[in-house]
Amino acid sequence: MPRHSVAALIEALATRIREGHLPPGTQLPTHRQLAARHGLALASASKIYARLGEMGLVIGETGRGTFVRDHARQRDWDSSDEARLNASALDLSFNHPDHPEQAALLRAMLRELAAAGDPASLLRQPPPGGRMRERASVSAFLAQARNIEASPERIFLVNGAQQGLYIAAAALLAPHDRLAADALTYPGLRMLAAAQHLEVMPIPSLPDGPDLATLDRLCRQHRVGMIHAMPTLHNPLGWVLSHTQRLQLVDIARRHDCWLLEDAAYAYLEARPPPALASLAPERTIHVSSLSKSLASGLRFGFMVVPDRCATRIRATIRAACWSLPGIVSAMAVRWLDSGTVLRQETDLRNEWSKRQALARNILDGMDMTAHPAAPFLWLRLPEGLRMDRIATALATRNIAVSKAEAYATTHHAPHALRLALASMPFEKLGPALSEVRATIEAFPPQ
Repeated sequence: MPRHSVAALIEALATRIREGHLPPGTQLPTHRQLAARHGLALASASKIYARLGEMGLVIGETGRGTFVRDHARQRDWDSSDEARLNASALDLSFNHPDHPEQAALLRAMLRELAAAGDPASLLRQPPPGGRMRERASVSAFLAQARNIEASPERIFLVNGAQQGLYIAAAALLAPHDRLAADALTYPGLRMLAAAQHLEVMPIPSLPDGPDLATLDRLCRQHRVGMIHAMPTLHNPLGWVLSHTQRLQLVDIARRHDCWLLEDAAYAYLEARPPPALASLAPERTIHVSSLSKSLASGLRFGFMVVPDRCATRIRATIRAACWSLPGIVSAMAVRWLDSGTVLRQETDLRNEWSKRQALARNILDGMDMTAHPAAPFLWLRLPEGLRMDRIATALATRNIAVSKAEAYATTHHAPHALRLALASMPFEKLGPALSEVRATIEAFPPQ
């Protein structure tokens, strides 16, 4: 068959996948079947599937066949046009903690659950906040892995950390209450504040953490109901607050009677952090984390550690919002916690992200970047006079997606910077993508 016909078939299959005519999970013909159907040589059929794989549209599984991949074409949580990805884009805008054993782990776990004594029980509705034995597993994990002592009665299971943050704010704040948050912070916090009609009070950033003197002044001048903090591996700036800074933050919260909302989504990446806020101020800290950043982004298994005095309100809010997370999800998650799988995966990811950070530091050497040495992201400030939207748009034309600083800013004006996620593409593609980012920035004259 002529060379252009192979290219035409690649394009036709790619179009059918992108337009949804071949939905995610569809099993495609075998290489031999594809070759026979279109009069191709077997090598040509293999080349077609290899190219579709490079485009991120299909995945081959040994012994099973070739399947259409599940790949989101648009992330409507991100306001930037650059997040509208086609399947072949090099994604520096979002992190997925993928690892080679993920599919095998899932298959083994599903077999384990199917062989359990009463698999039908997984289809019954768990109580709000999770079953007590599952909350006890999280309690044991937190004591072992995070040095946080919390009884199962103070732990609630939720559908990911984002829901945990949302529930904490909904349970403890009223519309138009003030929520203090870093001037650059996790975008999901801005979304929940807007949805709940909360007033966000930006805390300026210093090189090593939030400006606590300014936070203290804000709390003196205004009635601040809650302080959102990421003391252990801040997103997007990567800082880890010292023990002294944490004690100062706790002192501010106590003197002004504020709740502390501790966002620990990436805390596992700091091997030996100072004590968590939940340990320093258990009477006013709501600690929120999940397995989305360490095991699988789609698992949606999160947990909250809450003070005794607000446990009833938290449970009632969970019940009103979602009742509970699916029983099969919590059953899988706690088995992975109990078996040590999560701890092993966290260690592996610390090593992997450290390798990627080292690569990024080498390629972006001399540029104004900030990052934790084990984080799967970095913060890249642009040269004076260079606009982030121009760079993001130019990178999008080169099929590279990045996140602009405006998605992270709680202030009216965002700095001209980019957040680059390092975890969503194969390692061998990361270096060329980062090199293209550097070349694109250096090619632009400031304006």
